[in-house]
Amino acid sequence: MPRTLQPRLRDEFDWPLFLLVSVVATLGVVNLYSATSAQTGARAELYIQQIYWLGGGALVASLVAIVDYKYYERYAYAGYVANLTALVLVFLVGASIRGTHRWIQIGSFLFQPSEFMKLALMIAVARYISRESRREAWTLRDLLGPGLLIGVPLVLVMAQPDLGTALIIGLVSVSVLCLQRISWRSLAKLLVGGVGGAVFMWEYGLKEYQKGRLTSFLGGERDVQGSGWQAHQSMVAIGSGRWTGQGFMRGTQNQQHFLPDTHTDFPFPVWAQEQGLVGAVTVLVLFLLLILWALRVAALARDRFGAALAVGVASLFFWQLIFNVGMVTRSLPVVGVTLPFFSYGGSSVLTILIGVGLLMNVSMRKSAY
Repeated sequence: MPRTLQPRLRDEFDWPLFLLVSVVATLGVVNLYSATSAQTGARAELYIQQIYWLGGGALVASLVAIVDYKYYERYAYAGYVANLTALVLVFLVGASIRGTHRWIQIGSFLFQPSEFMKLALMIAVARYISRESRREAWTLRDLLGPGLLIGVPLVLVMAQPDLGTALIIGLVSVSVLCLQRISWRSLAKLLVGGVGGAVFMWEYGLKEYQKGRLTSFLGGERDVQGSGWQAHQSMVAIGSGRWTGQGFMRGTQNQQHFLPDTHTDFPFPVWAQEQGLVGAVTVLVLFLLLILWALRVAALARDRFGAALAVGVASLFFWQLIFNVGMVTRSLPVVGVTLPFFSYGGSSVLTILIGVGLLMNVSMRKSAY
């Protein structure tokens, strides 16, 4: 990067983005401390590890923001292939946990390639559409290339099996692809094909426990002692928070061990029970502001690739928020999607913060050239 650009980039530092991320991440750590307060052993110290991950992730995000995002465009497909290779290695040398193959163990660290594929695929799709100069709407034939880019990792992630991550990967990629104009006839054909694909996945692609979660969601309160237990306890926690909550570290569903996976999939009910409706709405508004700011960055981006990156990061925040809050409020089935900055996890925290770094990168360079 030329020296003359350095002062200009410092002047373009996106303080609203930095402050929004800092506030949400801080609230997430505070909530994780409370969510694990009723636990014993190593799990009770997860909030400390989360602070380490946030610190390391912030450093990585800074490095990602410094390098001109044009380099990411240049090596987009190389990054995609590298992440695709890692997804294949999961089945060859990966660690099996609870009957799933999602992690590669490096020393004491569990690396989850599917998390980083969210970004790698997003960048690859962004490059694909940024190189398209035609003005006419795309047809099905034009969608074959990005369809293959998206379809291959989706199949590998579904085979792990990891329905939640596969949904996020697919939706984020399609959100970026929506920047390209597509003919109505092609969209209608895709819709019909999507319905057929959903039927096929139900018959041959989903595990029995995944089907159980979906049928439990559709069946309402019929199986609260079985597959509907998680969502039911989540609703009890959220409802009992009322307006102002039961108080920090006083949420009964968490302290009495009724809520499952409070550090990963269900941190929001812990927050809602302790902080009430006021606290829950506050967090949702902060996420909304973060998503809207990301879209603002996209609107002001200096080129099509930068805009696609910003839209991709915005959609990553949006879809993970929608699915996590949706599944804990019985609006969507429980599919194992984490809440950004609130859920514990090394790979997921790094992925989110790298996304923030990409967003900062695009924002700082909107007028650099």
